[in-house]
Amino acid sequence: MFILGINAVMFVVEFSAGLRIGSSALVADSFDMLGDASVYALSLYALNRSMRWKAGASLVKGLMVLGFGLWITADVVRALIDGSAPSAGAMGTFGALALAANLICFALLWRYRSRDINMSSTFECSRNDVLSNLGVLLAALATGITSSRWPDAIVASLIALVLLRSGWGIVGASRRAVRAGDSPGCSCPDCGPA
Repeated sequence: MFILGINAVMFVVEFSAGLRIGSSALVADSFDMLGDASVYALSLYALNRSMRWKAGASLVKGLMVLGFGLWITADVVRALIDGSAPSAGAMGTFGALALAANLICFALLWRYRSRDINMSSTFECSRNDVLSNLGVLLAALATGITSSRWPDAIVASLIALVLLRSGWGIVGASRRAVRAGDSPGCSCPDCGPA
């Protein structure tokens, strides 16, 4: 529940900041936080359910992650057409805050990462968040150096690619688990064999 709360609060904080300063990378990272808050809510609901139900919840999470990846891709195109370079200082500040929040979540989920497909996919979302936050910090640095919109757009695109790859892997592993009627663990490309 604590992890869900962290992600919900960080969605509001990061989304507001991203909109205010025109950063696609911060907005992308915020929607990843929103997705994670939803994912954690589903994970809590599935926690004491059957393995087949857990696999179904994991499938829903994978589809959500894919949806966010597609949304971010569309936002990057919009920002490149309409936007200017965001504030590098604000990007760095909010990116660092999000990284701290996600490192706390990552540490709290560490021991549950191989419990079942439900928790494995939840842990993968947390790992993706840490990578996204590091990307936002790199984009802030590059934007500060170049005063260009491109570092922000590139990092937002990379976040979208990570989400699309991860979502596809979660969906594939979840579909196999649903068909098998059990939960052997996550075997998506990012997690490897359970």
